[in-house]
Amino acid sequence: MSDDSERAREAEARVRADAERIAAEAQTSGEALRQSGVIYGGLIAIGVVMVQGFLETSSLDAPAKVGTVAFAVAIPLLAALVLINRQEAFRGRRTASRSVTLAQVIAQLAAFVGIVAGFWEITWVAGVTFLAVSIVAVGIHSAGFWRVESPGPPATTA
Repeated sequence: MSDDSERAREAEARVRADAERIAAEAQTSGEALRQSGVIYGGLIAIGVVMVQGFLETSSLDAPAKVGTVAFAVAIPLLAALVLINRQEAFRGRRTASRSVTLAQVIAQLAAFVGIVAGFWEITWVAGVTFLAVSIVAVGIHSAGFWRVESPGPPATTA
């Protein structure tokens, strides 16, 4: 009788652990979807605002042309990614499509190139500054992300 009780307790512990893991994964996935939605929407907004400035000129120099073409690539891809993101949130699961992953890389890279070109159009110093600070910001985000997401005791706020 005690063997059956012990097995039942072990099975219950496994089920609880699996349920907690699944709940944690769902919460993490939902947060990732929210963050990517904010990123895509923000990049679309930046692209639209910057392209408006390019529309007002009669002729475009090289940085403006690069920025315009980059946003012409980025904006439609980002819009498609927003729609995919909403579908993923609705269904509660992420897509495993390589074409979506490729679209994410291309869209974000094109938006980044467009933003750098837009700042470069204003002054090359702003373009270089944005490029350099963006690289630093990616490093800061990566360090913070790994610090928060690494297994261990929860961080305390000071």
